[in-house]
Amino acid sequence: MKAKIQYLCLLLFAGCSASSQSCPEGINLLPMYARAQKCPEQVQADKEFLAECDEQFPNRVLASQHHANKGWEYFEQRQIDPAIKRFNQAWLLDSTNAVVYWGFASVLGRRQQYRASVSLFKKSLAMNPKEANAWRDMAVSYGQMFFQTKDIALLHKSIDALKTCVKLDPQNALGYGGLVGAYAYFVQKDSARKYLAIADRLNPSAVNPEVRKTVTE
Repeated sequence: MKAKIQYLCLLLFAGCSASSQSCPEGINLLPMYARAQKCPEQVQADKEFLAECDEQFPNRVLASQHHANKGWEYFEQRQIDPAIKRFNQAWLLDSTNAVVYWGFASVLGRRQQYRASVSLFKKSLAMNPKEANAWRDMAVSYGQMFFQTKDIALLHKSIDALKTCVKLDPQNALGYGGLVGAYAYFVQKDSARKYLAIADRLNPSAVNPEVRKTVTE
């Protein structure tokens, strides 16, 4: 009988231990909370957050835009963890907000998770294909993948994304600057020089000085 009681106690303690560890940790630092199954405490926290937003904003679409903007503010300050927390909140409010996936992709790019970032850029652009800067940012991830692998197909994908960027926004100096950098890898520098002239008319600082030196020598 004593052995049975001890066994039941062990089961109870094991149950308590499992319960205390049932909340997945760190999911607010991963896009879409890593699609993890949240524990009751986390679900309740989400409900309270949504209720607060419902009181503060006319609708959840506007609330999502607000939190996404806050995410970008942190991102520009290079505060990556607070940025993705805000993007996650924006996603919780409105999972159809294309800007949120752009934000997730940018965070992953900053974390050097380029392949995963491209997947999220594509998701964002499928929702809003006219966002020129998202095309430009996706080109950066493709470019970084090219640097790592030397796979020329990735360089061409970067160029295609940059061309889409400047087609949508002909005044996008950074887009033209990116094209200068991409074409600098080719032996023939005619295209690089062409885009350098355009970038310089818009904003000379959009072209990396080292790239400029390579193209103009």
